[in-house]
This record gives sequence, structure tokens and C-alpha cells, in this order.
Amino acid sequence: MGTAQGADRRDAGRRRPVSLISAALLAFGAAMAFVTGTPLAAADPVGDCTATRGAVVAVDFGPFGGTVERGCDTTPTTGYELLHEGGFTTEGTEHDGPAFICRIGSGSFNSGTRYPTPDKDDCVLTPQATAYWSYWIASPGQDEWSYSPLGAMDREPEAGDVDAWVFGGTDVGGTTGRPSFTPDEVRAGGGGPSEPSGPPTLPAGEVDIPAAARWLTGRLTDGERVVDEGADSPNHLLTTEAAYALAASGGGSGRLDKVTAFLTASTDAYAYPGGEDAPPDATAAARLALLAEITGGDPRAFAGHDLLGDLVENVCAAGPESGGPAPGCTAKGDFPGASYADGQALAVLAVVRGGLRPPAGTVERLTQLQCQDGGITSILIRPGEYCDGDPATTGLVALVLDKAGGRADAVGRARAYLRKAQRQDGGFPGYTGSATGSVTATAYAAQALRALGDTDRADAAVSWLSARQLPDGGFGFEEGASDAALYPTAPAVLAGVDTSLVTLTTERPEPTRPPTTPPTAPPTTPPGAGPDLKKGVAYLTGPDRLKQGRYYTAGGGRADFGLTIDGAFALAATGHDNNALRGIVDFLDKRGEDPEGRTVHDWTGVGTEYAAGGSIGKTALLAESVGRDPRDFGGRDLIAALGTAVCRTPSRSCPAEGAYTYAPSVFAQSLGVLAQLRAGEKEAARAPVAYLESLQHPSGAWPSLIPATGDSDVDSTAMAAMTLDLVEDERARTAVDKALAWIAAEQLPDGGFPGAAGDSVNSAALAVQGLSLDTSKYSARIARARAFLASQQNGDGGFNVAKEGQRGSDVRASTQAVGGATGISFGVLARSLTGTVPQPTPAPSSSAPVIVTPGDTIGGAGGTGGTGGSGGGYLASTGVQAGALAAAAAALTLAGWGTVALARRRRAAMGGAR
Repeated sequence: MGTAQGADRRDAGRRRPVSLISAALLAFGAAMAFVTGTPLAAADPVGDCTATRGAVVAVDFGPFGGTVERGCDTTPTTGYELLHEGGFTTEGTEHDGPAFICRIGSGSFNSGTRYPTPDKDDCVLTPQATAYWSYWIASPGQDEWSYSPLGAMDREPEAGDVDAWVFGGTDVGGTTGRPSFTPDEVRAGGGGPSEPSGPPTLPAGEVDIPAAARWLTGRLTDGERVVDEGADSPNHLLTTEAAYALAASGGGSGRLDKVTAFLTASTDAYAYPGGEDAPPDATAAARLALLAEITGGDPRAFAGHDLLGDLVENVCAAGPESGGPAPGCTAKGDFPGASYADGQALAVLAVVRGGLRPPAGTVERLTQLQCQDGGITSILIRPGEYCDGDPATTGLVALVLDKAGGRADAVGRARAYLRKAQRQDGGFPGYTGSATGSVTATAYAAQALRALGDTDRADAAVSWLSARQLPDGGFGFEEGASDAALYPTAPAVLAGVDTSLVTLTTERPEPTRPPTTPPTAPPTTPPGAGPDLKKGVAYLTGPDRLKQGRYYTAGGGRADFGLTIDGAFALAATGHDNNALRGIVDFLDKRGEDPEGRTVHDWTGVGTEYAAGGSIGKTALLAESVGRDPRDFGGRDLIAALGTAVCRTPSRSCPAEGAYTYAPSVFAQSLGVLAQLRAGEKEAARAPVAYLESLQHPSGAWPSLIPATGDSDVDSTAMAAMTLDLVEDERARTAVDKALAWIAAEQLPDGGFPGAAGDSVNSAALAVQGLSLDTSKYSARIARARAFLASQQNGDGGFNVAKEGQRGSDVRASTQAVGGATGISFGVLARSLTGTVPQPTPAPSSSAPVIVTPGDTIGGAGGTGGTGGSGGGYLASTGVQAGALAAAAAALTLAGWGTVALARRRRAAMGGAR
């Protein structure tokens, strides 16, 4: 700010009125009149305003249900003119005329309605100081708002200025009621906080991973290391990058093993250049530790070194400001020698992935690198130093902060920065002010946005990357490059396979013990002639049922997440449409939203006080069944959430120790135990297993509900038996044997089994799965049950709910019939998604698809055909009908759970209908 201009500002400050309300009054003139509405001007496009031309005005309609709207005037003369030429209309008070802006409207919001509306303020007199439009300004280079010392008619905006109007209250000093957004978020060249343009809309594009892997392999000297052109010694950093990319690309384990062996042998030279008694090079040690964690190695015993131990034991206690020696330290909390933000971030990530708590100050140090605009600088600056972020560093650090936890505000600001920085072609610039898209920046930004739930933006970034892949399979540093380089190619590969260094692994989750009974697939086919599973799968994946990777509740616009997972289990059991299966899994894992904006975790309640153990378990079990990581599914650690959901003492949310919170059925309890056991959490599942065992009746059956109501249920008994089959002790084996004997005795003469709907398809299918735990003993009964299922299959491939009652195919019954007819237990269900391709997932439709389709005669809801508000809920696949649910509600109320009140509180906590 120049001296003369500063004097003008100070003089204007002395002319500031005695109250802030008076400050909002515009200069009176001969044109002063009573209530006056200004016409809507043709605003200059916001893009026409730049840092050196024109000014921008932002109006926050948030208090009225809107967003922040921006306008531009390339030749403003006053703040009043800027507001109107920016596309806004105003209305003054009867008392003060147009000089006092009482209402503001925008053609971009609610058809131009001016707010506050007459029912809120008649705009006769000057409004109260607690509810009026306050006027804020920021000059170029200012990152904080100042309350305008002049009225809008007196203020003369300069090029690059930005004005803001906010409705609410402001104190006398102007220290409260500031805009909720920063000047940088709305000034020329920036994107508004509400991002009205939305994510880029681009054709789908995929990175050619095999081609990239071939290019990477060709860069390896002797198939084991990267050597820069003209150099003799290896580039260890780029060799680790090549290893990460090979791990992500898959199918090259031999090459990856060779590279890993070379890096292991090079540990002393790379990570310990000062010798064993000196601290390690933090960046090098972190990179090697991550490689071990990715490939299933032990970072605490890597080439004779405890990489993680050496990292956590060597953290800067202070920087140079202490006056003492601080070699390699810029500030307290640095890993010595990290030098750059990526080194600090990778060290934190290696420690967290290794199961250790990051040393004090190391995570906080990353947050100190965040600039005012949310971006993160690549240099380990000291607090207060000049900060200029970039998308690549911001993406990597956001991933690490999200993984470390406890820094939601910093992660949110970084996410907002990335959303704002993305260009309309999907790419990201390498640095502030750059007009050229950067491959490295776009790759890291894509990884972060996907992990943080911005799937559409991540997909757009990957589409941009796919268009920059060179004919040889590699990537150059930026758009227009003709020569490939390893440094940008490696992160592009990770982005192309929807992973990052936070989640990358070459391992797949395994059951807690090798499957024995039954095997992962029946020896040939289960006994007897069964239903046509290919037709069943075709029914389930029909476009009028499976929409954008999910099923919907009948007659509603919300996804039925429980039913969707049931469908995925059926597809996994048969293997007849693995691409459709991937579509479901990707929708859930990438936190896809239904038309109401709900994700699978709005259904599970994970992370809230109403976490539903059965729903969490069901989601985790799907992840385990298809090779996804249940500890990072949909951005959540579902296994940890299950551990938290285990009740220690009875409460309103659970009836006994070992039960899961809000899991009111044996089916739900079983799902939670299955997920924990398959994740290897035997100790954590001990109490839930004991509780499940305690619910078994002397007859061998289990009840359907928790607390038990005295009934005996085929569906629940089969599910409990499949669960306890994974428990390796005599008590569990005895319980399973008794359960199977009871199920067998319940079989009806036609081969079916009794359920809540009568001679039930659900119950027969689950009985097949349960009895298949001992196929040799119950083969005849399995064959009869499969014949019964075949008799209930309709011409469209779907299944009836039950033998009696209304005819017509039902989605829920069909998911259980298709999966159950295979005889594969949920305890060992496994289906690889290798070789599948991502499925298109267009924006959610505002109308729900048809769920129940006509069968051979008439169509109908079929009882459990996706109706009800539970979204599949805790009783998914059990066939429980409305009467049983009413009984459950009564039972829970009698048990003291306060079901209705809890449901209301849960809806409130989870956003009402969300």
C-alpha cells in the first residue's frame, strides 16, 4: 500500500461513523427516495476480473439457505456500483432510502429473491445491529477482511480489490461477524467456497497400467535399480518410486522382488550414510520402511535395522532459534534431514502405517506448513515465514494428515485448496500462477481427492492423466512433454489404480485359518439340481434394478445399502459378473452418494455415537470377501470401528457385554464377529463370540432377535453356525454340530424351510449355506433345498419370497437365493476383482429405479423386496417381515432400549433423512 493511499485510508478512518450500523449508510444525495429496488445489471463474467483489472464482490446467502455468490465489475467506480454491476439487486429502507442496503438478491439464487424477505424484516426502519448486511473489504495481498470505514457509495475499489457482504451481527469494533470465507477464496482468479461450477465434466479415461509397468521395467538397470543417464551410481530415491509403482501395477511380483532385494542390500548406503551410530537419513529410512509395509516386510527388521525405531528416536527437539546445535533441523518436530515437506510426511506415514504413535510435534509440524489458502508448501519453513503451497505437496500431506487423524480442520482446508486449484480440464498446475498442467501435481491431487471423497474430481484428474500418457507408456513432467520421466510416472500409476502410499499393499486379507468346510467354492456343484444362477445374476444386475452400483428402497429415492451389499455377496459367490460386482464395491469404497447425498457410512453410522455393529460388520465382510482392505474401506477403519462397537457393559444401545451397539439381531451379531475373525482380530472378537454362543438354545437353534424372544429361527441359526465355524475350539464345534442338526430337522417335505414369510426362499438358501459346512452328512437335504429354490425361480431369473402368498420376483430374496445356492459360507467367501474394469458411475438420479419386477404372473413388493426404511438394515437377508419387525420393536422397548427415542436421536445426529 502506497503512502498517499495509506493517508487516505487513515483519513477515512477518522470519518468513520460512531456506530457500525451508521457505517453501512450510503452517502445521501438528491436522488434519495423511499424503498427502492434496483434492477438486475448484466454482470461481467467473473473470469474477466483479474488481479490487475476490475474488482470482485461476494455476497453470502448462507443464512438464507444459499451459498456465496460472486460478481465482477471490470470498471467499478464505487462499492455500490460494484455490487450492482456484479449482478446483484438491492433494496433500501423506507426510513433511509437506497442509501441503507436492507435487502440483497441475486439471479443465481432462488430466482433473484431479495433477502431478508418481508416476513423477516419489513425494511421500514434501520435494521438492528444483530441482523443487517455488513460491508467488508480486502485489498490485493490482504488475506484478512477489514470492516469498511466508508459506505459503499463513498468507497472507490481499486484493481484487484474484493468486497464482501455478510448478513448477521457485528460488534462495535468490527471484530465479530466476519465473513466465513477468506478474501483469497473469492478474489479474482480464485474459486468461490461453494464452487458453483462443480467438478470438471470429462469423458472417462484410464491410465494404461500395463504400458506404464512395461516402461518402468525398461528403466531398470539389471532389472533392479534406477541409474540416471550419464551416472554410475544408483538413484535410490527413484528406485523406491519404481518399486511403489510396480507394487501398484500388479502382475510384476518377480520384478518387484528383485528391486526390493536391491534396496534392502543398499540400506546402509542409502539410509545410514553417517554410519550405524548416526541418525538415519529420515526421508530414505521412511521410503524403505514404506516399501517394507507395502510388500509385507518388517520395517523393524529391515536389513538389520529398526527403521521405525530409528525414526521415532531421532526427532528435532528445537530448531536454530534455540541457539544450540540443531543439525538437519529447521524447527521443533522435524525429522532431521527431511528438508522438504514430502520427507516429513513420508516419515510420519511410515510410523503410522507401522502401528506406532508419531513422535510429539511431528504431525503438528506438517500443519505448520499450511498456508492461509489451505495449500501446503513443499519447503520445511519455520512458522511465520513466507508460505506458498502447491497441489502435489498438498495432496501428499493431506493424505498423511488424514491417515494420522486428529487434524480434520487442516485436511478440510487442504481439500478445499485442491478443489479450488483444479482446472476445468481436470488437471492441476505445478505451482501458484502456472498455466501449465503438472503430471505429478495432478497425480497426488487425484490420490488425495479420492481418499477424501471427491470421487468425481479424482476421476477427472485421472482422465487428464490418461490423456498425457506417452506412447511408450510413461509420463512427462507436464502437459506437452514428449519425454517420459520416472518421477511423474510413479505417482500417475498409483492414481491410475485408485490407490496411494497410504493404502498401497501387495497383500490381500486372508481368513483366520485355511478354509476347510466348505472350500471357497463347492468341489464341483452342490448336491442336486439347483436354480439357474446365471439367470439369477442377470436378474440382479438388470438395469432396472442395479442402478449406478446400488439398489434402492422401493418407492424411495435413497439407496438401500444393506440390500446392495447382499447383491454383492451374491455376485461374489457365483463369479458370473465380476465387473458388476466391482461397480458395487467401488461405489461403496469410494463413498459414492445416493440422490439424497448419503454414503454407506451414513447407513453404518461409523464414527458416530450410533454406530451399528451389524452394518459395520456387513460392510467390512464385503471388503474382506473381494480383497479390499476393511481397515481402509470408504475412508474408514471398519475393524477398529467394530472393536469400538463392542459393549463392555449393558446400556440403551446394547443388551449385554460382548454385544455390538445397535445390533438387534443374531444376524447382525454374526456379521460383526465374522468381520473381526476374518480380519485376524481373534482376541477382540472373544467377547462377541462368547455372547453369540450364549444365545444358542439347548435345541441347537438361535433366536432371531436380541434380546432373545424365545423363538427359533433357521436364518439366524445358519448364520451363527457359519460364524462359529471360524472359531477353533471344541465348544464352537459342538455348537455348530447342534445347529446343523436342528436346521436339518426343520426341513419341510418340499425341501424348503420355514421362515417369517412361510415356506421361505431366504431360509432355504441360508440353510444350504449352513448345511454345506458338513456336506458329506447333509448332502441329501442340500439337494432337496436346492431343488426347492429352483422351483421358486421365475422366468426373469428372480425368485419369489416364499412358496405361498404373492408371486413375483423379489430382489432381496433373489440375492439370498443366488448366493445361498452355491453353498459357500460367508466365513470363507472370496472373489478376486483382478482383471475387472471400473464401471461407469454417473451422477445419482433424482428418481428411484424399479426394485421389484414382475415374475411369471404379477409383480409386487413381495414382502422383503427392498421396502421399508431400514435400508437393508441389521436384518438384511433374514426374511423378517413387518410383523416380526413390529415384534422386535416391542421387544426392544420392553427390554429398556428406548427404541423410538434412540431412533430420533440417531436421525438427528446423522442429518435427518441422510
